[in-house]
Amino acid sequence: MVKEVASDDVPAARDYTDPAPSPLVDVAEFGKWSFYRAVVAEFVATLLFLYISLATVIGASRNAANCAGVGILGIAWAFGGMIFVLVYCTAGISGGHINPAVTFGMFLARKVSLPRALAYIIAQCLGAICGAGLVKGFQRSFYENYGGGANFVHPGYSLGTGLAAEIIGTFVLVYTVFSATDPKRNARDSHVPVLAPLPIGFAVFMVHLATIPITGTGINPARSFGAQVIYNHNWHHHWIFWLGPFLGAAFAAAYHQYVLRAGRFNALGSFRRAPSNPL
Repeated sequence: MVKEVASDDVPAARDYTDPAPSPLVDVAEFGKWSFYRAVVAEFVATLLFLYISLATVIGASRNAANCAGVGILGIAWAFGGMIFVLVYCTAGISGGHINPAVTFGMFLARKVSLPRALAYIIAQCLGAICGAGLVKGFQRSFYENYGGGANFVHPGYSLGTGLAAEIIGTFVLVYTVFSATDPKRNARDSHVPVLAPLPIGFAVFMVHLATIPITGTGINPARSFGAQVIYNHNWHHHWIFWLGPFLGAAFAAAYHQYVLRAGRFNALGSFRRAPSNPL
């Protein structure tokens, strides 16, 4: 079967439909169970994410001296693998954000309303605090001795380097989220919705490999906030793990919506010149 290609004069028919932009404020959401179910799903998913990932960080730090731990590679797999699993489990309920930066990017792209975005972010932060609290409750001495998995700019790196690492790392993640959930791709490749959690989790894995030595890898303000609240030491660098991810998410949303999808120029129809009428 040969795929039809549009000529220069006749544009190809679209084989996908972009969802309508979400309203800024949708009051009707508050009367739907699906809204509260999605908020609960974000809370539980972020709790599980923090528990597994921070427990891995503490275990790796504890056994680093005798080379018995999983190391940076294992930590990266724990974060990326949990995102893969949790996005797969919650994508059909809440969208599987599990990250305020992802929610912020989706809000900027008008894929979620402002009340839903705020509810998600609050649920994610509360879930992160509870997840980190479970880790501390189960292994209090190790949690305190090995830094609680809290993020900070490591010695030898400047604050600017740490901020840049968070911006770029979050850009990679949110750009991957937009690409994996693009309605155009979903329409043309029927297997993409099933596989969408895989590239998202793999993006988290790759970013962790690159930035663990710099900041411990935030790219998720809820992850950084939950660990910092429970550890409650060295808040001096914490602003980096909110500003960096939100800037990275904003850049990724703008790049995908207004460059790759040319959202600002849809009304113009095309960049091509209209054919001139012969005299």
